[in-house]
Order: sequence, then structure tokens, then C-alpha cells
Amino acid sequence: MSNRNNQANKQAARERLRAERERQAKKDRLRRQLIVGGSIVGVLAIAGGIGVVVATSGDDGANAPLVKPANTSGPKGTTIVVGKADAKNTLDLFEDPRCPGCASFEQAIGATVEKDIKDGKYKASYHLGTFLDGNLQGTGSKNALNALGASLNVSPDAFLKYKYALYSKEFHPVETGPDKFADDDYLIKVADTVPALKGNAAFQKAVKDGTYDRWALEVSNAFNSVKDVKSTPTVKLNGTVLGKDTPQGKAAPDSVADYNSQVEKELKK
Repeated sequence: MSNRNNQANKQAARERLRAERERQAKKDRLRRQLIVGGSIVGVLAIAGGIGVVVATSGDDGANAPLVKPANTSGPKGTTIVVGKADAKNTLDLFEDPRCPGCASFEQAIGATVEKDIKDGKYKASYHLGTFLDGNLQGTGSKNALNALGASLNVSPDAFLKYKYALYSKEFHPVETGPDKFADDDYLIKVADTVPALKGNAAFQKAVKDGTYDRWALEVSNAFNSVKDVKSTPTVKLNGTVLGKDTPQGKAAPDSVADYNSQVEKELKK
């Protein structure tokens, strides 16, 4: 479980660090593109033609155009709901891509959540944060969120499968290890395990170009605006937090049996 508030008194400093990291990450991404005549440019295929986008130095993503993935809603595309629209119940999941507790939850219960969504037991609303980039240093959470936006643009199912793969034992980085999600090639490697994303040129381009970087910032801001969520993962069903009490707040269920028991209890209310 990752605590959101242990650096609340350092918010301003984190924001400055975040902006600097994002500026550097953008520069690194642009350097991997073409260097022509001493100017950094990105070559973009548009409707069978070639367009050239001239990059400006120091762009941290906050001033980039907002590109909202398909299958999102809300003014800034920050509402991510997967499942049958007429499902009477809503499961809210609050996660950070680099969160080890989220990985444990997904590994244990992710498949059950996916099945329940398909069965119409509830629809799922995903709230994704990037606060661990500040706590652990790096840009992996935001970079993974950009890639998740690219997968969501393909389909909700691709999004679920990709999120599950990112949190898997095989691919999720250890909390104290390298920031693997900061590497676009690593994110694409993980995506190649998802049939809808394997070799998907449009998806890969969106990951490498940071197409959804600005969207990732907006999603993270929306996550930060939810004041009653103290840690990740946090799981709510119809507004009730599932799990057991700990000094840091409610810890999400850690077994399918426990999860199913709490879900059924809430659905009977």
C-alpha cells in the first residue's frame, strides 16, 4: 500500500521537481527522433502523407495539446469507465502504475475484477495517479499512464489487458529498483504480450511520441483532487471502501475469497 500524504508538506517542492523531470523526459524522447540540420524534429505520418512537427525545447507536456483517448469521457477525458453502461453498481479503483501494492492486488484479484465487469456485476471507474514519481523519483508512472491512454484508445479490453500485464509479476518493477516504466521500449515490450497491442504501429507511435502525456497529467490531477483517498490501491464499491483497517487507512482485499465476500456484502445493501 502506497501512502499519498507522507509528503503533503512538500507539495510545492514536488511540483517543481515534477516539472523539471517532465522537461528532461520530453527532451530525451525528442532526441530519439530525427535530428535534421541541428534542429530536433519529429516526423509524423498523417493520412498517407508526411508532416513535420518542430519541437520546442523545454516542453514539459503541460502546455502540449490535450489529446483524449477514445473510450474516455468528461471535459478533459479523465473519466475512465469500463463495463456495461447500464450496470447498476460502480467499482472505483485508485492506483498508481508504480505502486507495488497495486501490483499485488492486480495479481491476486485483477482477473476476478475483469470477469465481474464482463458479467455486468458492476462497471469499473479507474482513477490513476502519478504521485510515486515524486516519492520514488523518476517519470515511470506518468510514462506508463501515457501508454495506458494509448491502449485505451485501442479498446477498453486492450486497456484492461495491458494494465494487468504492467502489474504482473513478470513485468512490474520492484519499488527500490530501476524506473523501468520510464523506458518507452520496455512499455512496448510489455504491450507485445497483449494481442490487440502486439505490433500495433499506432499504439507504439503514441507511446514514443508521448501523445497522451498531457492527458496523463490531467488524469493525475483528477486523482489528486480526491481527498478521501489516502493510499493506493483503494477500492470502493458504490462509494464504500473495501478492505481492512490499518494505521494508514483501509488496505484493499488481498485474496479472491475476501474480495468476493466484501463485494457480495455491499451488493446486498
